[in-house]
Order: sequence, then structure tokens, then C-alpha cells
Amino acid sequence: MSLAPFDYQPRTRLIYGNGTLARVGELAQALGGTRALVVSDPGIVKAGYVTRAVSFLVEAGLQARVFGDVRENPSTEDVDACVEIAREFKADLIIGLGGGSSMDTAKGCNFILTNGGRIHDYWGVGKATKPMLPLIAIPTTSGTGSECQSFALISDAETHVKMACGDPKAAAKVAILDSELTISQPHRVTVCTGIDALTHTLETAVTNKRNAFSSLYSREGFRLCHSGFSRVLRDPKDLEARGMMQLGAAYAGIAIENSMLGAAHSCANPLTAKFHVVHGEAVGVMMPHVIRFNSQDPEIAAIYKSYFDGDLADRVSELLWEAKMPRNIAEYGVKEEHLQDLAEMAAKQWTAQFNPRLPSVADFVELYRAAM
Repeated sequence: MSLAPFDYQPRTRLIYGNGTLARVGELAQALGGTRALVVSDPGIVKAGYVTRAVSFLVEAGLQARVFGDVRENPSTEDVDACVEIAREFKADLIIGLGGGSSMDTAKGCNFILTNGGRIHDYWGVGKATKPMLPLIAIPTTSGTGSECQSFALISDAETHVKMACGDPKAAAKVAILDSELTISQPHRVTVCTGIDALTHTLETAVTNKRNAFSSLYSREGFRLCHSGFSRVLRDPKDLEARGMMQLGAAYAGIAIENSMLGAAHSCANPLTAKFHVVHGEAVGVMMPHVIRFNSQDPEIAAIYKSYFDGDLADRVSELLWEAKMPRNIAEYGVKEEHLQDLAEMAAKQWTAQFNPRLPSVADFVELYRAAM
């Protein structure tokens, strides 16, 4: 493959290491923050991480307020509730502390707080015209890679359509990767986010937007996640393996920002919308079939072979089995009569156009049928 041109502009300072949460105060202060809004979810609040973050902020001389009510797969309602708190508090810096949902809500809040309107106004790329507040992203899972991306994924509360709102100004100024924060993840969160990160590395590796820069991060992200995932399943307290997963997920996030995602994500969103399948499970159950579909292109097959010297689709299936995750969509209640509707939804997903082989509606029907 000839090397595709790219234009990489680093926007996020990446800090990795155990115990680095303790630096959040000094980092917020260095960004000029005086009133920090910490955006998180009830589980992370309960785990005590929010209290620790607030204490570090106060030690550094900042005032802090917490919005701790983020729900999984945040909607416009979550963002609007967060904006209300941010306005009342007069926040001048935002911290997203949690999984992808918390970081997405923090970004969504930043759009409206600084640029006005509603989140629908920013659906697409580059629609914010005014500067945005500095954001610090602190992931407590190893999945979305949102800490290294300039996109917020927010669902419309009424239609449930997922809106990808992207802008270079929305990217975090700083991302803190502290593996100690991922130890308390429930097993189900570990496996769902871990499989999500793995699919990110494999989808970004082959999209039609891939380039020499994104490929570096896809490949190293896969190496780290593939090595770390089984170790974390065997020993959830293996801090080194947790670190591999967290760094791998962040690298996959950088790869997404510079490449894109493909058909596995196109197939996953309708499964989530129609059958309430958790995102990580939805992309995981579809990934082996998308690999086989894409492998009909010899160039793509060669890329997959360079990642894993064996049958990569079977290897992903093995990892799903190891994680005790469903390996067919029938387990979610999907029946033959649902496939056409799912396929039509999948074909309309934004990521479909970036798949190396452009799938038709009929192709999507066959992908879902293969996953039955």
C-alpha cells in the first residue's frame, strides 16, 4: 500500500502512570482554571474517585463542583442537566472523570456552555465557532478512547439517534491515564470496554482513511490490548495488564481520530438501539464476521495477517468466549425477520462509508445472518 497523506495536529497532552490522578490540581491550575466542574457517574462517585479528585483540586486552590449523574450512553437530557449545573457554578474548566459516557457528557456540556444552542447544532464536524473551556479527561475504563478524541457521542433523548459532534476545540487539553482507577471496574464493564478497545484497533487498521500515522497507533493499540485482555480476565488486580489495556485504548482513540471506524460499529448501533445490546458486546459479536467480509480484499487480509499470524476472526471469537460474552445475536432476541430493518439502519450509519469494502444493505443482512 502506498502511504496515504496525513495531517496530524497533537491537541491532547497525554499523562500515563499509576497514581497520576494526584496531579489533576496542578494541571487544572496550569490551564488557568479556578472553578472546575467534575463530570462523572454514580458508580465512580461511589468508588471515591470523585472525592479524591476534588480534594486535589481544592489543595491546588481551585473551587470545585460535581455533576455526578451521568447515565450510560448519555442523551441530550444528560448534557442539558450538566449544562445547567455548569452555568449556575460559572465553571471555567471541565473535568470528565469516568468512562466514555462521562467524557462525552463533559464535551457535550462544553459545546453548549461556550457556544450556545443545543447539542444538535454541533452534529457533524467543526460547527463550534467560539473558543471552548479547557477540558481534562480522566478515564476509569479501558474502552472508548474518548480521552484522545475530539468527538462527543450523544443520543437524542426522543429519537435515540446517536449524534457524533466533533470539533478540534472539543478535544481534551490533558488526558490522565491512571491505571489504578480501572481496578474497581465490575467484570462486565472490564470485558465490554476491553472488547470495544480491541475492535477500535482492528477497525482503524483497515478503514479507507487509514494512513501511516494512524496505523502506528492501531498496531501498538492492538498489541497492548490483545496481550493485556486475557491477563486482566485471569487476574483483575494485575495492574500492569490494566495499564496495557488503558494505554491500548487511548492509542486506539488516537487511531480513530486519525483514521475512522467501520462496519462492525455500523452493525452495532442498530443492535443497541433496537435490542438494547451494550455497545462493547454489540461490536464484539459482529467483529469476526466483519473481519471475514473485509478479508475478501487481499490487501486487507494481508493487514489482518500482519496483526495476528492465524485466523484473526476466530481469535476474536475465542476472546469473546474467554470473556463469557455472547457470540451470536440470537441470544439478544434477534430473529430472521428483524435482519432487513437492522441492515437498513446499519447502512445509514456514518461509519459504514469508511469500511474498506463498502457494504450494501444486502451485505449487512448477510453480516447479521452470519452472526445469528
